[in-house]
Amino acid sequence: MKQTILILIFTLTTISYCNAQKIEMEKVFGGYKYSQNGNQMTMKDLVKTMEANQQAFDFIKKAQSNNTLASIFGGAGGFLVGWPIGTAIAGGDANWTLAGIGAGLIAIGIPFSTKANKNTKQAVQLYNSSLNATSFYEFKPVFKLIANGNGLGLSMNF
Repeated sequence: MKQTILILIFTLTTISYCNAQKIEMEKVFGGYKYSQNGNQMTMKDLVKTMEANQQAFDFIKKAQSNNTLASIFGGAGGFLVGWPIGTAIAGGDANWTLAGIGAGLIAIGIPFSTKANKNTKQAVQLYNSSLNATSFYEFKPVFKLIANGNGLGLSMNF
């Protein structure tokens, strides 16, 4: 009997800690940093993790598309801004028209980046809320010591 109770307590405790882990968000300059179990996650990791939750997966795929577009516009714009600046620093005749076009490309990329951050944040919130609804994460048993005419006992209520 004691062995059965110990196995039951061990199993319930193990289940409460072995569920899927939440994805944590940390605000950083220009967006958010995502981690799970202390390991930083890339966009690819987030997509792979959220495949099981269709709603979160839809948001993270939109975020991935917006992030790709933001990277393309931002990278091209950064290059077009950096090239004339480098030329000017080296003492050459800089083409400032390129820098203006690059600044425009960067400005086009900013809304895509903002939308990617919003969609990723919403996907993570949906994913985390689904974990709470389907797991034993909030399992908090209450143990009581019981004494009656038959002797001492341990009661677990949850």
